[in-house]
Amino acid sequence: MRQEPPEGCSASPLSEENLFVWGATIFGPPETPWEGGVYSLRLTFNEQYPEKPPRVRFTAEMFHPNVYTDGTLCLDIIQDKWSPIYTVNTILTSIQSLLTDPNPSSPANPEAAQLYNADRNAYKKKVRRCASKSVEC
Repeated sequence: MRQEPPEGCSASPLSEENLFVWGATIFGPPETPWEGGVYSLRLTFNEQYPEKPPRVRFTAEMFHPNVYTDGTLCLDIIQDKWSPIYTVNTILTSIQSLLTDPNPSSPANPEAAQLYNADRNAYKKKVRRCASKSVEC
């Protein structure tokens, strides 16, 4: 992460005493409804890492077809398509990509998926609200 941080992302352990829990930040990708937002995440690694993926969840409010209401992500590379070659950089870059290009056919948030499919402008409006709230803190 330190050697080649992905553009628009950062991550590090929350404390030196526990290297299994990391905080991460993703900046909203430019020219998307997420632009200008700063989205916090928590990555929790277990003893089996890198054979098993970390648990990843947003700690900021999100309105996205592939994010559950508790902030947990529905993202194949941290679930059934996990590989030990994936790094924190890979995970954060994939999440950035997911913000830009959601998968409404596999919804974690049915309301967001339905709105994304039925009324893209209303969806973007809700996303813009999340982006605004994310920088108020």
